[in-house]
Amino acid sequence: MPTALVLGIDPHAVPGMDGDALRSALDNELARFGTHGIQASMAFITLDETAEPTVVAALSERAWDVVVIGGGIRKPEPLLTFFELVVNLVRRHAPDSAIAFNTSGGDSVEAAQRWLTPAG
Repeated sequence: MPTALVLGIDPHAVPGMDGDALRSALDNELARFGTHGIQASMAFITLDETAEPTVVAALSERAWDVVVIGGGIRKPEPLLTFFELVVNLVRRHAPDSAIAFNTSGGDSVEAAQRWLTPAG
């Protein structure tokens, strides 16, 4: 069974967001991976001194076929340096993993599938 890791910002750490509602949506997305025959895990990152160790621990958990980097990390311009850090951590700690990007928390499965198919 293919494996996927989704890296995203902890929904409870996003100011102005309903963390419980967002976490519920992300849990639903995680369950959707299983319906597509993909074993998946999500790592929720808080933007503090625990961020890098959290990413490294998740990447080191197992050999991942694909790592999906969420839009909460990738899209906000103030997080550009953090996004670069995450990409380089994936390269360093999961060098055999494909890297994918979702557009929202609701299309992580499709992002992973692009790199889990024979053409990816």
